[in-house]
Amino acid sequence: MNDFLMRQIRSELEDAVGQENVSVRQSDKISHSVDNFWLPRMYADRGLIPPLADIIVYPGSTQEVSKVLVIANYYRLPVYPWGGGGGSQGGALPLKGGILLDTKRMNKIIDFDEQSMTVTAQTGIVYTQLEYYANERGYSLMHYPSSINCSTLGGFLAHNGIGVLSTKYGKIDDQCVNVEMVIPNGKVLHSAPVPKHSSGPDLKHLFLGSEGTLGVMTQATMKLYRLPETRRFRAFLFKSVADGLAAGRDMLQVIKPSIIRLYDEAETVSLIKKVIGFSKPGAFMNVAIEGAKDMVAVEEKHMLEICARYGAGDLGSDYGEKWRDSRLTFFYPDKVLDFPLMFGTMDTVLKYANVEKCYHAMKEATEQFEGVRFIAHFSHWYEWGCMMYDRFIMDNPPADPEEAFRLHNKIWNAGVRAALASGGVVNDHHGVGMKLGRLMKEQYGDSMIVFEGLKKALDPNGIMNPYKMGI
Repeated sequence: MNDFLMRQIRSELEDAVGQENVSVRQSDKISHSVDNFWLPRMYADRGLIPPLADIIVYPGSTQEVSKVLVIANYYRLPVYPWGGGGGSQGGALPLKGGILLDTKRMNKIIDFDEQSMTVTAQTGIVYTQLEYYANERGYSLMHYPSSINCSTLGGFLAHNGIGVLSTKYGKIDDQCVNVEMVIPNGKVLHSAPVPKHSSGPDLKHLFLGSEGTLGVMTQATMKLYRLPETRRFRAFLFKSVADGLAAGRDMLQVIKPSIIRLYDEAETVSLIKKVIGFSKPGAFMNVAIEGAKDMVAVEEKHMLEICARYGAGDLGSDYGEKWRDSRLTFFYPDKVLDFPLMFGTMDTVLKYANVEKCYHAMKEATEQFEGVRFIAHFSHWYEWGCMMYDRFIMDNPPADPEEAFRLHNKIWNAGVRAALASGGVVNDHHGVGMKLGRLMKEQYGDSMIVFEGLKKALDPNGIMNPYKMGI
């Protein structure tokens, strides 16, 4: 792009959103070039420059987003929607230059409907602020991911995220009523006003999880829940992961906990010990039950009976409460995995029949690399299966950036392919981004024509978040 054309495009963007909301400052470009994906952070750590956008734009409304996309589509410029920048998959990285569209000016609450138990907001709002707004009125959205304090509503929708209370309340697609999205020709699309219907396929499910590859989600309506009368925690220690998995499966046939967190032996003696001070060998499980007090008492009785059936030691509520108080601490400095380590979270979800097989296959696949260790916990449960939140860790990765880049991708290839071979999926809730895009065709095969067809129909010029999700 030559300087003359750049000035012309910049002036058109300033006309669309205001001069003060368009930036070409190097500091803004650099701050939008790194998310929580290990590879661009490694680039910065090694003194290299990650991919930079040409222009940063801060729209404040759906209409302004529409204007920006029309301009970008005319000039065939790539556009990268950006929320809080907390993603771990490189899903918002400006790999091809162009326009980075930061949504955080779109932070308004549009409607609070207590009769229908919904709240409507712009997607650039930081999720904690939306949750606080609901809490002050006696409600909650019941979506508590670990990045709640730094990520936006749109970011969670774009990656079809999940929070710690998911076993009772579901993923964010279960909590979302409807969504609005702008596509490159400037048209504003809407899913049905209600989440359950037989008026054809629900467009909401085409938008959610699309990671900015089809357009920009600008507004969403979310469910509200009254704050529970009580929430009780109980911790258990199982002799093995297998016993804990069986107990969790049986619980889901009888009761509906909001949280079940089961840690393998390796994570129990490392992370659990480090954060909450519990150090006995075994598989640590924390369970939360919530709702009306009398209903919680009944569910707690069944929970205790099921865990006892599988030989679990009852640790009482103290460790469970400490886990709750420390749940975000796991991701703060000195507790979270960080440089100089090489690490990655390969979360997948499986039917119960495949969980143990996948656990051992991924452990073997990642630990074949010298110096790599594997830990996991199981944290989002369904009647048919659960999610495995597994991580590889390497204490002394290569200093050479090219060697580190190559080794990082080899470990990911081995781990995710082991998950696919065991009946898992490429990812459960962090999204695909650029990190895993190459593996989407290995999961879907010929079925990728559906995603590719949607991309061609809604974004024929290919400007939306290129090189993400394998499309």
